[in-house]
Amino acid sequence: MKFLASLLLGCLLALPAAAQRIILRGQVVEAATGEPVPFASVFVPRTSIGATADVDGKFKLVLDSPADSLAASALGFLTARRKLTDEAEQAVLLRLKKGGGVALTEVVVRPGENPAFRILREVQKHKPQNERGALSAAEYDAYNRIEVSLTDLPPALAKRKVVRDIRALAVRQGAAAASDPDAPLPLFASEVGSRVYQRYGPLRRREDIQHKQMRGAGPREGSILSQMLGSNFQNFDFYPNWQNILGKDFISPIAEGGRVTYNYELVDSVLVGQDECYKLAVSPKRSHDLAFQGTIWVTKTGYALRRVDLTANKDANINFVSDLRIFQELTPPADGPGLPARTKLVVGLRPYDKQAAMRVRFTTVASNVVRNQLHEGNFYDVPIVSTIMEPTEGRAGLGLISGQAKAGDGYFDQHRPDTLNLSERQTFAVLDSARELPSVRSTLDLIDLVVNGYKRVGNFELGPIINTYAHNDYEGNRFRLGFRTTPAISRNTVTQAYVAYGTRDGRVKYGLKSAYIAERRHWTVLSGEFRHDVEQAALLDNDFLPDNNLFVAASRWGRFSEGKPVLRDLFSGSVQRDLFHGFTQTVTVREQNIKLLNDFVLRRDDRVVPDITLSEIVFESRYAPDENLVQSENHRRAIGLKRWPVFTFRYTMGARDLFAGTGGNAYQKFNLLVNHSVSAGHLGRLNYRLEGSYTPDRLPALFLKIPLGNQTPFYNANAFNLMNYFEFVTDRSVSLRLDHHFEGIFLNAIPGIRSLNWRLVATANALYGGLSAVNQRQPLDAQGQPQTPPTLGRLPYVEVGYGIENIFKFVRIDFIHRVTYRDALGTVPGEPAPRNFGIRVGAQFRL
Repeated sequence: MKFLASLLLGCLLALPAAAQRIILRGQVVEAATGEPVPFASVFVPRTSIGATADVDGKFKLVLDSPADSLAASALGFLTARRKLTDEAEQAVLLRLKKGGGVALTEVVVRPGENPAFRILREVQKHKPQNERGALSAAEYDAYNRIEVSLTDLPPALAKRKVVRDIRALAVRQGAAAASDPDAPLPLFASEVGSRVYQRYGPLRRREDIQHKQMRGAGPREGSILSQMLGSNFQNFDFYPNWQNILGKDFISPIAEGGRVTYNYELVDSVLVGQDECYKLAVSPKRSHDLAFQGTIWVTKTGYALRRVDLTANKDANINFVSDLRIFQELTPPADGPGLPARTKLVVGLRPYDKQAAMRVRFTTVASNVVRNQLHEGNFYDVPIVSTIMEPTEGRAGLGLISGQAKAGDGYFDQHRPDTLNLSERQTFAVLDSARELPSVRSTLDLIDLVVNGYKRVGNFELGPIINTYAHNDYEGNRFRLGFRTTPAISRNTVTQAYVAYGTRDGRVKYGLKSAYIAERRHWTVLSGEFRHDVEQAALLDNDFLPDNNLFVAASRWGRFSEGKPVLRDLFSGSVQRDLFHGFTQTVTVREQNIKLLNDFVLRRDDRVVPDITLSEIVFESRYAPDENLVQSENHRRAIGLKRWPVFTFRYTMGARDLFAGTGGNAYQKFNLLVNHSVSAGHLGRLNYRLEGSYTPDRLPALFLKIPLGNQTPFYNANAFNLMNYFEFVTDRSVSLRLDHHFEGIFLNAIPGIRSLNWRLVATANALYGGLSAVNQRQPLDAQGQPQTPPTLGRLPYVEVGYGIENIFKFVRIDFIHRVTYRDALGTVPGEPAPRNFGIRVGAQFRL
């Protein structure tokens, strides 16, 4: 009895102690960015109770009695404290601010070879069996999460109503991750689940979206950007020597010849999963180089890359990027060549030092990996992203899976393959409600207008805004109003229309274009267009000029009359279809009625020809073997860099005045374009454009090949910058344009200049060709006197240049020399002779 009584008394005494047990779970993050602080120390002040956070900054701490506060510290940060309550389970977010400098220990140099070099040689030796190219195919389920936030908000921005509304919402929800005035401001988050199929040799890639969920101030559902969120672009592979990230070529830390760029140190031997690994520290020898610093893990058996944790040096010569971090863990080598099991990419973008930064965090988790299961036929020959639709009530085929989901009823709230940390859970809770705030909705409308160039009004979009107004010396003030339809009207049809008026020429111009998507798997599109507008003759036969709103808008400004204005009525119909992977065929039937303006006349048989009509059939074949395509509801776009050139061939068969009763004058044209961007390793990147043109039949000089000149002070990458307009006319020609960006390889080595982040560029343009006998005598002048159009002789036209880009991050200055035809005279009365040397200024956006 005494024993039982003592046992009962002991249990009763233990009850109060058990009732006081408190479980603390949380995360330690950087105050300014929200990024985890790995291996931070978490402790109860003035006690010996503590724990160490894991690699993601997460921790769990069990207290036997209540405590007033919890603190965290880490090397390079100030200690942070957070008050605690008496609740049995508490979620705690500790935000550490950057502290003072850290004293470094002395460096010990040991005799003999650096042991890290032997490991790197073994990595290269075992590369054929460890790299992904050893596989015939791979497929896996991919979960992609993207989180976007603003950090380091300046006081003026922090006082904006939209920011104050989101902060207040975070306070009401108890979300410490966004409630503090200096905490990152969450903007947007997306989660996408897909099945990825990869084929090696030849490289093919397919990704099918299965589920999608977006929160906060994100892009419009179904837009091109929303589809890009699902693509598995952070699929880094460090076995190739060069890694193209954000359009920049970084050298891999395990590259052949990496010792030229990196310092290596063998730090430790650790266990990653079940694999014993060497832990190597890497750092760039020159801080401004495009290289990484951080840690890599290499297995002791098989010398396979197992994990990387890398950041770009803060002094690297790259614009607007304030932070770039990559973490990747690969599958165990026992399963075969390494595939990414988990990848995290963090990019911080800041226009200037005192402005707010945008931080984008990409997280990818791969599961259900299958190796060497090759699908036959055209399985891989579909866009990299396939839009998956599901019927919605009353309107079949207009809903995207998951769509805009509330917390608790989205697919990923029940099927997320990884666990959100405390900061992410709080951020998601805020974003689920923030979109309903009036100030947020109005801000989203403004962002959509700036990014897409169109203003949504009901089921239509007005724009492009950039084309609304222009001023030039022929039309005067040009006003334009246009619109296009949205998928709310039809997800298979896009219709665009515009009307414009010039105050000087007094003409009303207008256009209508419609495209119908007949079939999506092979992207079959039927389109038709009518346009009545004033255009420049210098651009009529330039078949491969970029077809984008920015170029169209820019061509309407300034000295329009130098391009020889014409009034063109265009009627066209076309069919486009993907015949197989990377190969697109387009057939266009068109008729152009062209009236010459501004005292620029055409004569035939001693009479002035008021206009000319061209009836044509155009066959265009485009082959891009490794192009990545993003497809939304009614648009498709190519993205990313290509390893192989893109070939475009165009054959035109036409006749002049076919329906004028003269039987027409038949002609043919042949055009070929090859363009590519090639990595030159340490020497930067070379862009080249090779174009050939051939017209075997007689045509007025206006419709032959007129190489695009440039008589403005502004640099034009698509023009010969020291050539006058209409200086040469050809019916057979070959041109080559080279534009080489040396990045910072030379100027980074010059003290003083290095801090400016300037970069060298070099250009070379060459044109070779001439006129056949049938096109050499044409009555071109106003008096009808036969003249031979100016053309090239035996020598090619050559101009070369050098310059500096990245001045103030945007400005580029080129110094260009004319190598041949230096004694050329002005080809048009009243215009100056071409210059043999010129300085051209340009503005560009390059990271």
